[in-house]
Amino acid sequence: MPKVEVYTQPGCPYCSRAKALLARKGVAFQEIHAPYGTAEREESIRRAGGRTSVPQIFIDGRHIGGSDDLADLDRAGGLDPLLHPA
Repeated sequence: MPKVEVYTQPGCPYCSRAKALLARKGVAFQEIHAPYGTAEREESIRRAGGRTSVPQIFIDGRHIGGSDDLADLDRAGGLDPLLHPA
């Protein structure tokens, strides 16, 4: 199973949506709490190439993007192969 990391902050509806999609897919993920001003948020921004929004999602170290990016990838049929490699 791939390593899935989701950088989040409390009260973020987009974070909840992304986590719900991953849960529906039956995938375990590491939620990294990254509120503004924390080292975790800085790490998220660095890893995401300067993107400051949350969530920021990574699958096996590959930057997927945010909640909308994750949903778009799923609709295009590209998410399942990343989550369940053959």
